[in-house]
Amino acid sequence: MYPNDGFRELERDECLRLLAKAPVGRIVHTRHALPAVLPLNFCVDGDGAVVFRTSATSELVRAVDGAVVAFEADEIDAAAQSGWSVVVTGQAAVVTDPAEHERLARTGPRSWVPWPHEVFVRIEPELVTGRDLVAGRSLYGIDLSSCRPGPGRGDRRTRTRRHPGA
Repeated sequence: MYPNDGFRELERDECLRLLAKAPVGRIVHTRHALPAVLPLNFCVDGDGAVVFRTSATSELVRAVDGAVVAFEADEIDAAAQSGWSVVVTGQAAVVTDPAEHERLARTGPRSWVPWPHEVFVRIEPELVTGRDLVAGRSLYGIDLSSCRPGPGRGDRRTRTRRHPGA
């Protein structure tokens, strides 16, 4: 976390509890030496590992098997200016143990796009971080609603930027 950014840092257990409630997350990996981000449905295994199911022949499996990746999930309420975000960073690996594969086939996530031959990929939770912003209030209790653009004051997305001397 960044000091004084107004967010509350979440403890590991709270991060994993929130993560388990999210239906979709995003895996961040390297593709052709550039960052790539893909949405995935997933589950959190008993040890905190993130598990997803995909085609055994997918480009994703080739890219992440044995690599360090990040996985992010969040829940945001833009109107209330509140929400949380959790990131799990660790090594991803295709599940090769037959007993674990069978267990995950019974209890793990279902692929939204079924393939004839699917594999499970585990992301070991080596680093788990999270942040929380509740109801438009910062860590310091400052009401952030006064920071919102009001009528006639513009919106950051539509405001024209002026260059010095323009």
